[in-house]
Amino acid sequence: MNKPAPGNLRFPFPDIPGEGEAVEVAKGVLWMRLPLPMALDHVNVFAFDDPEGWTIVDTGFDSKKTRRIWERLLAGPLGGKPVARVVVTHHHPDHVGLAGWFQRDHGAELVTTRTAWLFARMLLLDEQMVPVDETLAYWRAAGMAPDVYEKRLTERPFNYADIVADMPLGFKRIKEGSRVHFGARDWVVRIGNGHAPEHATFWSTDGALVIGGDQLLATISPNLGVYATEPEADPVGEWLEACERLSQYATPDQLVLPGHKLPFTGLPTRMRQLITNHHHALDRLEDFLADPHVAGDCFPPLFKREISGSEYGLALVEAVGHLNHLLHEGRVTRTRREDGAWLWQKA
Repeated sequence: MNKPAPGNLRFPFPDIPGEGEAVEVAKGVLWMRLPLPMALDHVNVFAFDDPEGWTIVDTGFDSKKTRRIWERLLAGPLGGKPVARVVVTHHHPDHVGLAGWFQRDHGAELVTTRTAWLFARMLLLDEQMVPVDETLAYWRAAGMAPDVYEKRLTERPFNYADIVADMPLGFKRIKEGSRVHFGARDWVVRIGNGHAPEHATFWSTDGALVIGGDQLLATISPNLGVYATEPEADPVGEWLEACERLSQYATPDQLVLPGHKLPFTGLPTRMRQLITNHHHALDRLEDFLADPHVAGDCFPPLFKREISGSEYGLALVEAVGHLNHLLHEGRVTRTRREDGAWLWQKA
């Protein structure tokens, strides 16, 4: 029997699957991992056995390496059975990257929310050789460190199409309250927000399993970032609302299948932790703003550790997310500095 982790969280499957391998976490449910070239170096994907074939939940990046791993998984742990459908929790590349490949090359049906599908299709068309003016203005407004800004000014930015396969027309829409059947189970769809708009989570009607994507993670919190596409957005407010709403469906014994890290039980405790942690971060940030600061100055009260390298961009957009939430709540004010950066201060 596993010893309880702090806060009554338990991790019944501490041994992670190796590359090209799978771990059975429930009858007919396989847990697999795919590599990511970043600090968070993996994404979890799951396969559910059905008479007509497998249902795959999330897919990893589109890369030659990931496709090779999938071919090994399909021939090995998945036993050569076809993939009947791909369920995508949200539009981020590590979750939707190979959905189009499964559709086009394997004949799978795509099941996702309308917002996730539209975002993915839109972003696939948005290829940029250098950052556009709106992105540069956003970085200046956030007070991006001058050396980081100068470096990014002329370099080719990340493009969605680099790691997301072309997606053919056609998908099956799910929304709040939708009921779907796969893996010999009935599932109710509950929608989260904040990390990604209209993020789908799935709750088995037998009370045994929850597919959490990035909305329900055990030991980390997902990025709640603001981008140039919607600079006044309040992802932190949307996240907190979703956590409070989803908490009513959580029970201690549900096995949560998350997008990253380990499957876990103890979801009611984890939901309280997620909510409390963000409120504490907001309070620390508000106190820090007794003196005016730009978003790029706000990493210490939010993250309580050194931020550098590849983490800088994610930290910056999350700092703006928390500042925007305080602004929406009337807890801070902001004024434009001469260089275009917003100076934020406690109200």
